[in-house]
This record gives sequence, C-alpha cells and structure tokens, in this order.
Amino acid sequence: MPGFSLGRYEAIRMLLADQGQDWHEDPLLHDLCEEGEFKTLSQFPKFTDGAFTLYQSNAILRYLGRKHGLYGKDDQECALLDMANDGVEELWLKYLDLIYHHFEQCKNQYVKDLPTQLQPLETLLKQNQGGKAFIVGDQISFVDYNLLDLLLIHQTLAPGCLDTFPLLSAYVARLSSRPNLQAFLASPQHTGLPINGDCVS
Repeated sequence: MPGFSLGRYEAIRMLLADQGQDWHEDPLLHDLCEEGEFKTLSQFPKFTDGAFTLYQSNAILRYLGRKHGLYGKDDQECALLDMANDGVEELWLKYLDLIYHHFEQCKNQYVKDLPTQLQPLETLLKQNQGGKAFIVGDQISFVDYNLLDLLLIHQTLAPGCLDTFPLLSAYVARLSSRPNLQAFLASPQHTGLPINGDCVS
C-alpha cells in the first residue's frame, strides 16, 4: 500500500492498526505518481495481500471488513453497513471536491453548510443503540473506520464542527480511545503525514 499522505488511505491504516495487523507501505509509488507514471486516480490506493492485488479505497475497506469479521453479523447488518458507507461517501466526495478544486473560493461556505451535512450522520448514529455504540450493530465495522477518519479530518478543517453534535463527538472520542487505535493515532505513522495528497482515490 502506498504511503505518502493520510487521504483515502487512513481509514485502511486505522482498520489494520486497530485489528493488530502489520503492513508495509511502498513510498516509491508516490514518486511514480509525481512523475506522471500513473495517469488515473483509479490506480490509488493499491493494496496487496500475498498475490492478491486490489485498488480503490472502498473496495479495500470492504475486503478487509470481510476478512477480519468487520462486515456485520448477518445479511441485514451487511446491507445496513453498505447503506451507511454510501452516506459517509457522500460527504467524502464533497470534501474532496472542496480540497482539490474549490478550496479558496468555497471553504467558508462549506464550513457554514457543514452542520447540514453532519446532521444525517448524527441521526444515523442515534438509530443504533441511541448513538452509544457503533454505526451499525454491536461491533466495530469497516464503516466506523471510514467515518472516524472523515470526522477527524473535518475537525482539522473546521475545529469545533462537532460541538453541536454530541453523539458524533462522543463517537470520535470513544473510537479514538480504543487501545490499538489510540496508539496508532498518536504515532508518526499518523501524525507525521499531511492530510491530503496529490493522488487520491
């Protein structure tokens, strides 16, 4: 897996770290990207597991979710997780469009509109055990890592953005305090990288 920014890679790193998995990142892929070797963003991230190769952040997250039992306990939970992840992706796409295309012109309006974008996530979280557990069910899932990553990034973009969303705020604190995840978030693997990179998928 390439390693040169947080970007869409970080949820994958969070999942692996929290599940106690070791991984290796190849920084050479960043050099190839800068040199124009890769012509499309669809080639990032690249993930390999033995002889198996996979691209696209959500495909990788779903693969790891299945492999590590993070995709719900039955077909209904699996479907709810797919639905929840689609909702998370809607905000991800808006964020990426802002960062890479309209940051200077649209940041203030984006931050102003952010409560409207966060409210559905607060409501979704509340529907599962009053918002005191995970996004779906009673165990962490691949979607939780994707959502946590998105919320942490928005806290950097707009400090205080979760102040009026008590469930999301508590959710971030609760997940970030999981021992393996807490250690990863405090490590140079997380703190030593810029949030956004030039090659994002």
